[in-house]
Amino acid sequence: MMSISNKFASLLHKAPAVASAVALGALGTAAHAVNDLPGGPAVRQLNLHPAVTRIAEEQAWLHWFMLITCIVIFIAVFAVMFYSIWKHRKSVGHKPANFHESVTVEVIWTIVPFLIVIGMALPATKVLVASKDTTNAELTIKATGYQWKWGYDYLKGEGEGIAFLATLDSTHREMSNDGARGDVPDNYLLKVDNPLVVPVGKKIRIITTANDVIHAWGVPAFGVKQDAIPGFVRDTWFRSEKTGDFYGQCYELCGKEHAYMPIHVKVVSTAEYTAWVDGQKKLMAAKLDDPAKVWTQADISQRGEKVYAANCAACHQANGKGAGPIKALDGSAIVLDADKNQQIQMLLNGKGAMPAWKQLSDTDIAAVITYTKNNWSNKTGQLVQPSEILAQRGK
Repeated sequence: MMSISNKFASLLHKAPAVASAVALGALGTAAHAVNDLPGGPAVRQLNLHPAVTRIAEEQAWLHWFMLITCIVIFIAVFAVMFYSIWKHRKSVGHKPANFHESVTVEVIWTIVPFLIVIGMALPATKVLVASKDTTNAELTIKATGYQWKWGYDYLKGEGEGIAFLATLDSTHREMSNDGARGDVPDNYLLKVDNPLVVPVGKKIRIITTANDVIHAWGVPAFGVKQDAIPGFVRDTWFRSEKTGDFYGQCYELCGKEHAYMPIHVKVVSTAEYTAWVDGQKKLMAAKLDDPAKVWTQADISQRGEKVYAANCAACHQANGKGAGPIKALDGSAIVLDADKNQQIQMLLNGKGAMPAWKQLSDTDIAAVITYTKNNWSNKTGQLVQPSEILAQRGK
């Protein structure tokens, strides 16, 4: 008894401290408060995203039409059932009727549900068919899912030939690694380094595929979601009626970095889009390196540091130590090996959890390999030239 009393007294003594800790925790949570994000999602959002395409508007209408129809049916059926049970209960003298095989009842409960299903199916089929009609697109873009980023290739229309990768902004990843303490931006874990840019009022066809595992490309405000499957090509489309920034995420559980694979679509005016295309083509021309160029170790390592930060640091960490199943590059046997072809083939073709990086240029691959071979404790002094990467492609 004395032990129990002492424990109870101890709990009472600690109660103010516990209450203070809870209050501090609440304040810490309040620090994470964010505002509505233009283009969605909104704080305490209960409904679908505000629609910016006709398809999304039709989907929102269907949502409420189906919901109200089901609620009306539910109320009607259960109202009749409960009325019948209450009105014809035994306690007021009613006796059960003795009948079976009523043709009238059979006809009614067959025809009425059939008409209800047809009434629900017709508008749904109309929207479904319209959402799959990708003909007469004014701009065609291929979206390729990678673990864990999106690659965009402008295949047809204004901007044809433009290609880039869209990766979660590195500062947001660092916030997540630190536990998202303190204030976080409204677009937390949705900001990317290179958003997909499209013109307003134009029909945009999105072709989806994947490089490794199943991903899914979708933006709720557009009313689109399409699986991206390795070895298969699927497509969807949208026509945004408003300019602005709209967000989505990979909608298939694609691995440990699934939460860090956002989709950011920037819809701009026609004039702004033309200016963006011109800027991108100039940027691509500036980055078009001669694979025969011979680099110094200092110059190519400096470029490799940027390539590593944009594509590798999310998994292998900035310090090269790796995490969990991700192997460390600092002290790695493959990185330290004098046979450079092992690491070159690893980046080109992938192995195990390591994805292939063929989408990077020969110079970028040579740069990041040189950087890893000469950074942290890896002081090999080895230099990889772009011509060596070019020679290994396809092997």
